[in-house]
Formats: sequence, C-alpha cells, structure tokens
Amino acid sequence: MSDESFGPPENKPFRLGVFGGSFDPPHLGHLILAEEALYQLNLDQVLWVLTPNPPHKQERNLTPKDERFLLVQAAIQDQPRFKISMVEIDRSPPHFAVDTLKIIKEEFPEADLVYLIGGDSLHDLPRWRTPREIIQICKVFGVMRRPGDQVDVTLLEQKLPGLTSRLQWIDAPLLDISATLIRNKIQKGQSFRYYLHPAVYKIICEQCLFQ
Repeated sequence: MSDESFGPPENKPFRLGVFGGSFDPPHLGHLILAEEALYQLNLDQVLWVLTPNPPHKQERNLTPKDERFLLVQAAIQDQPRFKISMVEIDRSPPHFAVDTLKIIKEEFPEADLVYLIGGDSLHDLPRWRTPREIIQICKVFGVMRRPGDQVDVTLLEQKLPGLTSRLQWIDAPLLDISATLIRNKIQKGQSFRYYLHPAVYKIICEQCLFQ
C-alpha cells in the first residue's frame, strides 16, 4: 500500500487503530482480531506496530526483527486498510507504549487514536509506564478478550479514573492460538500451516524459521 492511501478521509474524523505486538510470528488470531476491530470500532486504518524488544519479554530470545517485519508484511498484504509501522523499529529500546503513542500522535495530530489491547494487558495497564498519560492520548481502548483473562473494570477505574468510559469491547471468536504454540509446533515438527496466513506459512517454510 502506498503512503498516499494512508490518511484521513475528507469530512470525518480519522480513526486510527494502533495494534502493537512482537508478532513472533503473526498468526490468524492477530488477523481476525485486527479485522474485527477495524469494522466493530469503525476504524479507517489499523497500524501494526512491531515491537522489536518488548520490555516484558526480556527473558526470551525473539526472532530477529527483520524476519518478523517480513512476516507481518506478508500477513497484511491483502488488506489495504492494514499498514505496518516503523515507529519502534527505527528507534532504540526500550520501547514503552506511552512513547510510541506520542510519536504516532505527532505524526497524525488530527487522528483519534484507538489503542487495541488484550484483556490481559488491560488488567496490567496500571503498572505500565505513565498509564494516565496513555489514557489522555488515546480516544478509545479497543479491548480484545482472550480465553481465561479476567478484567475487574471497577478496580481499574479506581486506579485510573476515566478509563472505563473509553473502553469498547471487541466481539471476536475466542481463538486459543498463540505465537508460542506455533513456535513449539514448528520445533517439534508438527503441523502448523492452518494457524497462519498462507504467505506467512510459505516464508517460514522456505527460510526454515523457528526451527
């Protein structure tokens, strides 16, 4: 997708979804959630923010960011309203959400930022760096529930006043698919092709990734 196609439509607010993750690898669960968010939250674009070194995953050796970038490109290639961001790839770690959102807001000052977040991450939001500032930056938090996550909205509101009025829940299939599951299947020589976009599966097989 060309840069010219990425921008606010005329005569209406531009709603930009921000979907961050390590995407190691990007799988069908990611794609389904991003697509459901696109339509249920009335988004104009979904910006996939690839995080090279997430602060909460320092204990694990991630696949090199260039390989993950290639996989995300392959995963989103046939949805013109998905775009991959360089905002964290082009800067040195640590990569905190508040800094990333500030940069995106500077790039798209007229956009309403809709931060796509999992229920487990929402639960931990009070422990993130300057969470109150994140709430000020984001117009909406689109919450993607996963099997087994528990969110006490009342407690969250006590810790972060004003948060609950910005929450919108995304109704999507609760697929118990994870990147960890896929990596384990690859390493054990098990079948994994239908957990992934065909283009992602093709690259993983051709380049012998995750083995």
